[in-house]
Amino acid sequence: MGTNILKDLPKADIYILGEIHDNPTHHDNQALAISRIAPQAIVFEMISPDQAKAIEDVDRGDQTAMARALQWDESGWPDFAIYHPIFKAAPNATIFGAAVGRDDLIAAMKSTAATTFGKDADAFLLGPLPQDQQMQRETLQLAAHCDALPAEMLPGMVEAQRLRDAVLSRTTLEALDETDGPVVVITGNGHARTDWAMPAKIKSARPTVTVLSIGQLETTPNSTPPYDLWLITDPIDRPDPCEQFR
Repeated sequence: MGTNILKDLPKADIYILGEIHDNPTHHDNQALAISRIAPQAIVFEMISPDQAKAIEDVDRGDQTAMARALQWDESGWPDFAIYHPIFKAAPNATIFGAAVGRDDLIAAMKSTAATTFGKDADAFLLGPLPQDQQMQRETLQLAAHCDALPAEMLPGMVEAQRLRDAVLSRTTLEALDETDGPVVVITGNGHARTDWAMPAKIKSARPTVTVLSIGQLETTPNSTPPYDLWLITDPIDRPDPCEQFR
């Protein structure tokens, strides 16, 4: 599927726009989609609620001022220059931050995502996973970390990812309630999966809300990927991410 699909998207309350974080083309595509959707709110996986508040009165056209207010250089995310077009694409949309703090992630890894999330955990599908899904998700976590994690860490990594999915979903529904939508979510492809990530959690928590999930990939998948729509883009030239583990 090409970028033309972004110019005439089906109507939805929530649009989840996935990405590979360091691919500039993915962010350009997100900005294009946002310019057509004209959302009332944008939820970012990359920023916290406090960071979202810090940019309320900052000129979104000023890349330097935005990056400084967000303290982006300290965040560990790729260069703000590739994210800035997203912020500019809907200058009047309310910005929401849904990043999960380190302490909460560690708590989820040590106990469960449900315990850390608290109220409404069941509504956001944070109960025990079916064994086949648990194993599949642990395998994905192992691959994402270059097969370098000890087996005993994998369940905790899955719980951290589930917590991120749930917090993103809860924040997105709050954004919808506050602005009446539509709402766009900027997040990694893993959180955009329709089978067990944000779309599934939102459907469980609020069945009447309509969600459209778009994934962005760099290689053609061998089977139908878990998104409503998806794009295949050129890969970028990046260092071997597994080199650090060697």
